[in-house]
Amino acid sequence: MADRSGSYQDLVVWQQAMDLTVTVYSTTKSWPKDELYGLTSQVRRAAASVPANIAEGYGREHRGSYLQFLRIAQGSLKELETHLLIADRVGIAPNGSTVALLASSESVGKLLRLLLRKLAGS
Repeated sequence: MADRSGSYQDLVVWQQAMDLTVTVYSTTKSWPKDELYGLTSQVRRAAASVPANIAEGYGREHRGSYLQFLRIAQGSLKELETHLLIADRVGIAPNGSTVALLASSESVGKLLRLLLRKLAGS
């Protein structure tokens, strides 16, 4: 994919995914300590996986590999959303703290879909 210039860090989707991950870490600091190795850890790993897979895919030489890593990022995003919904339902997350995270996740998801469509069509 030699036609690319710049870096994965220039991608708005990567930037937003990084922002989401930082916010997830900040938000989960207030979650119960007995969940540190449970849902808190899963939420953090899923969040961190999104920008990591975008970056890893960008570094691949073939478009097909890049698309596959973007799809993995999409899966991690859905995993994150599900874990956040679980945290909300079981009362781990303070009232309403997942609303902004879910909105950010939706924004990242839209950008990922746009990027996937662009790369798949070209």
